[in-house]
Amino acid sequence: MKDLRKYCAEFIGTAVLVFFACGVAGQICTPENGTAGLIGTALAFGLVIVAMAYSIGNVSGCHINPAVSIAFLIKGDLSVKDFCGYIVAQFAGAIAGAGALNTVVRDTSKLGMNALYHDAWFPTFVIEAILTCVFVLAILGVTSKKENSTVAGLVIGGALVLVHLLGINFTGTSVNPARSFGPALIAGNLHGIWVFILAPLVGGAVAAIVHMLLNGKETK
Repeated sequence: MKDLRKYCAEFIGTAVLVFFACGVAGQICTPENGTAGLIGTALAFGLVIVAMAYSIGNVSGCHINPAVSIAFLIKGDLSVKDFCGYIVAQFAGAIAGAGALNTVVRDTSKLGMNALYHDAWFPTFVIEAILTCVFVLAILGVTSKKENSTVAGLVIGGALVLVHLLGINFTGTSVNPARSFGPALIAGNLHGIWVFILAPLVGGAVAAIVHMLLNGKETK
């Protein structure tokens, strides 16, 4: 039952992330809105993470992102069983969130999908891996000490805002395979989706290794 509650929390958290944050991205992050749309979108992603961190963080840790889960798996703080359960819940939640969003906006171009930078996989991969590494490194750092628990959600949300401010003009900023897959699947456009799945996972794994090296822990 405890495992089920954790998986349900991850499902709900990821669905909320996609519905609200991707919904905001699809509505206001347009050339017409310029910088205001970019900042608004970045804040939307950060604020959703803050809200979910203080809502479901005590249940599942509020990963709501496979890149975060793989980092905790590498660190040894997440079992293989829970990793698999989290991944399934996160992807299912992202699909559900995108599906719900699509019923509201009724326009698949407004689902906040990501896109390859200049339609090229290599620069997109590099950008997404770096952004994810920085984001996950911030998560691992702030959650490594219990005394940070009261501010962890704010720090993580702020880190997500930061990476979005840089990444939106390049790829729309994924740093989350589930967040990218849900809208792409509902829109029926999976072009380049493998990059947005693999690059964040690589970035999350690198962040875990860097974190352990900086803290004097052996990699597993």
